Amino acid sequence: MPKVIRSDEVGNYIKDGAVIYSPGFGLAGFAEEVAVGIRQSFQETGHPRDLTLYYATANGNFKDRGVAHYALEGLLKRLVGGHFAVPGPAIQKLIMENKVEAYNLPQGIFVTMCRNIASKRPGIITKVGLGTFVDPRIDGGKLNQKAKESDDLVEIIQLDNEEWLYYKLPKLDVALVRGSVADERGNINDYREGLVVDGLSAAMAAKASGGIVIAQVEHIVQAGTLNPKQVIIPGILVDYLVVAKPEWHYQTKGTYFNPAFTGELKLTVDSIKPMELNERKVVCRRAAMELSPNIVVNLGFGMPDAISNVCAEEKVSEHLYLTTEAGAIGGIPARHLDFGHAVNADCIIETGYQFDFYDGGGLDIGFLGLGEVDRFGNVNVSKLGGRPIGCGGFINITQNAKKIVFCGTFTNGAVLEAANGKLNIVQEGKRKKFVTDVEQITFSGKYAAAIGQPVLYVTERAVFRLTQEGLELIEIAPGVNLENDILRHMDFKPIVKNVKLMPRGIFEKNWGGLAKILKSRSKQKKLNILSGTVKTKASNY
Repeated sequence: MPKVIRSDEVGNYIKDGAVIYSPGFGLAGFAEEVAVGIRQSFQETGHPRDLTLYYATANGNFKDRGVAHYALEGLLKRLVGGHFAVPGPAIQKLIMENKVEAYNLPQGIFVTMCRNIASKRPGIITKVGLGTFVDPRIDGGKLNQKAKESDDLVEIIQLDNEEWLYYKLPKLDVALVRGSVADERGNINDYREGLVVDGLSAAMAAKASGGIVIAQVEHIVQAGTLNPKQVIIPGILVDYLVVAKPEWHYQTKGTYFNPAFTGELKLTVDSIKPMELNERKVVCRRAAMELSPNIVVNLGFGMPDAISNVCAEEKVSEHLYLTTEAGAIGGIPARHLDFGHAVNADCIIETGYQFDFYDGGGLDIGFLGLGEVDRFGNVNVSKLGGRPIGCGGFINITQNAKKIVFCGTFTNGAVLEAANGKLNIVQEGKRKKFVTDVEQITFSGKYAAAIGQPVLYVTERAVFRLTQEGLELIEIAPGVNLENDILRHMDFKPIVKNVKLMPRGIFEKNWGGLAKILKSRSKQKKLNILSGTVKTKASNY
């Protein structure tokens, strides 16, 4: 039987120097009341201190929640995370001021890490990260000087004359997990959660390491009242239970609870408000033109997440399998602070299994954001202006999807108008995004070219594609000047051969062209199948 404790008692059960794993996605699955208790204990007593914290992704709300509760000098010795912008500026400040050993690894490594620890495997061997800043020949995932002076968490190894990355696994002292309710025996159900994070694997990993499991829930119910098939973490793994207050048990980064994210409610497509016509919508419309019927799609955070809105407005969502790395498959992925969740999803699987599917080549196409692009086609989203952002699931997705489409504005901060079938640049942006060399390599153009991966870079005024020779400009927006509005604002000259105009319809208030594109491709695919020229749903890329 687990012991029920208050959050202000949590610090008594965590030793100085402990290694902690904290599952979560945004605030989903994140044991925030427990984190508040650890912070409070440190502030009042100075203990626990010098902790090592592992967490998979963007646990926070861009301000002061989630992992931000750990942002105290002395509380953390080492931080190994998937993302740092969402946990907030306090965490970024600790890293930049070299007050914690900071590492950034791909999200897919984290969410499969614990089940490997649980089965006492020594590490994870994968190609994910080759050629990026995670590669030890570049940075090895190390974000500051303190990390550079400390342990290597990633190594290069050779197997069958091929290069692989070997990610070392920690021994866990504590797993901080979460569910909706627990019974008196510690069995945990997550019926109010919108996602299934790696809580079970984390609990098993802690037990395999000789550690403890602290579980946060909203209610404790009588033993024997939970459906055994709906128990996500068995009580035999749970040592302590903390009952959370509602303000520390949010479903998403910005929503306490929405039954549409659990599948309890199904929303009508018409209830989803269309986007206003701006550069974001133009980019997402042009990117969506790369879709085909019945393919599996990932939508990344930021600009690409609005593609789901475009698909809903164009009434084509039911013809696609839109997914998020958090585990949602089908339906309409949510945006902004609700990112990772979905309404009307077909199913929601555990995040680790979603990455198994992604890493195994299950994605037909991935739409990701771009912070910087360089002459080699490298993309940086993980470090901008010296500030650590983090890669999240970006590296897994971009290296393993059959096709990648990067989405973003051409410059940063431009004032733009889209109307009457063309683009008007009212005021140019202050920062170039197409630079000679990116600040950090989150996506390797060289690696993509070597494996023959099709890659597009879509902006509101220009579209590029990756070739063996470098970036080729293939389209420009109606209304812009090639020399003055594009080439003049790039630090390198792209390949310019046969440049076409982007479709005028995507610059109109009402488009209605996406359904026609999908219908045409469906018809062409059937013809290809009949003629024997296509065998798989993704090969017509």
